[in-house]
Amino acid sequence: MPYRFPLILGNELAGVVIRVGSGVRRFRPGDEVYARTDKKRIGTFAEFIAVSEEDLTIKPKSLTMEEAASIPLVGLTAWQALIEKAELKKGQKVLIHAGAGGVGTFAIQLAKHVGATVATTTSAANIDLVKRLGADIAIDYKKDAFEEILHDYDVVLNSLDEETLKKSFRVLKPGGKLISISGPPDPAFARQLGLGRMLELVMRLLSFRVRSRARRYQVDYSFLFMRPSADQLRQIGSLIEAGAIRPVLDRVFSFDSTKEAMAYVETGRAKGKVVVKIR
Repeated sequence: MPYRFPLILGNELAGVVIRVGSGVRRFRPGDEVYARTDKKRIGTFAEFIAVSEEDLTIKPKSLTMEEAASIPLVGLTAWQALIEKAELKKGQKVLIHAGAGGVGTFAIQLAKHVGATVATTTSAANIDLVKRLGADIAIDYKKDAFEEILHDYDVVLNSLDEETLKKSFRVLKPGGKLISISGPPDPAFARQLGLGRMLELVMRLLSFRVRSRARRYQVDYSFLFMRPSADQLRQIGSLIEAGAIRPVLDRVFSFDSTKEAMAYVETGRAKGKVVVKIR
């Protein structure tokens, strides 16, 4: 099922369907679509790519191609962390680290839509940004210690280093949930991917200290590795069309500047997402 995708970064993309396979029923040539491709389907820094219709959905009409290309990775990550794993509810409190980053900017908006109280960590330069997105509490990580300010939280979404992960346990109340997208991977992750008993043992060892800390604080720790889901992208698209969530784009690079785009992402200074445009 080949598609032409003019806007690409990593394995998330937006573009126009040019041809469909004989068994495809949900799409036709000319459809504007977006997707996060399966982990086995690399190659989105290309003009054409074949994508399973199970990973694909119609692009929200209110978004430009650039904006749509910025959504799948961060949108699905935030959805699977906060809605699926954390089961975040109205009135609960959530700490979202790195609020000005790609996942952070989306997760703040999603959590506010649910009705949660949202705290986030960021630099002083980005405090106004995260507050505009809906953060109730914005903590300058260079000046203040979040673990001394926040208490009795229901959920923490971590995307930072091991030291931040360890401190985050102090924020949670007993029964709270700490979800990390930066590791360490846990045994449940190995089972999810069907990696076998040997790799499950390796991940059990890698996560031993953090799981022990979780038991000591009486909270739940889990590692999230985002998976493609057209159904979740459709739900996210509905929220975008309703105005509940808006994409946050930092810069759009031309395809000729892909190397510069990747170098810019690696600086860690991007606000929201960076997109590479083929044409």
